[in-house]
Amino acid sequence: MSTSETSTKQNVGKYVPVSQNNKSKSGKILIAVTGVGLSIICYSFVAPALRKHCLPYVPATTKQIKNVLSAISTSNSANKLLDIGSGDGRIVIAAAKTHSIEAHGVELNPWLVYYSRFSAMRTGVYANTKFFRKDLWKFDISNYNNIVIFGVEQMMQDLEQKITQEAQLNATIITCRFPFPNLVPISTIDDGIDSLWIYRKSFDYKNTNMKINPV
Repeated sequence: MSTSETSTKQNVGKYVPVSQNNKSKSGKILIAVTGVGLSIICYSFVAPALRKHCLPYVPATTKQIKNVLSAISTSNSANKLLDIGSGDGRIVIAAAKTHSIEAHGVELNPWLVYYSRFSAMRTGVYANTKFFRKDLWKFDISNYNNIVIFGVEQMMQDLEQKITQEAQLNATIITCRFPFPNLVPISTIDDGIDSLWIYRKSFDYKNTNMKINPV
């Protein structure tokens, strides 16, 4: 019997893991791709925290939404609302649906912007809403007569400066959870986590050198 025949008989019935290396490589590639994908998604949520001010995503409660809707000014024939840090879009969508006004949101997180647009479409107010993925500090707020802010305490001073310099005269500004440090509200609604403060801009600070005074 030849050597080749002996080798063939010895190998009959034996399992030879020929593709083991290929499976191992495929697994490593899958893990690597999954890791990169998760990193990209997670970074979009973490990135805002790497900026000067962190504006975390905290969904508005049902009571907060109700309070905001009651504070929105609808006396202007060209009512237009902006939600600064619009998150999942629920304030914008509720305003457009309840008051039939044009409502916009500005949000840095792209996934929340996509979700907001989808929610607006599903709710039937897509035509009256817009969601912008932009840095709120560079966003023009001068076209809105209603501005809603869900901020954190550390950023209210800078937001106050932006409002007093950029918001249009007689604009209604609604802050939720935290008030402005210097401006005096015309009224307040509720208390605790559902608190909100209502301000009215009655003086143009843009073209003056005056110190910012209470509205």
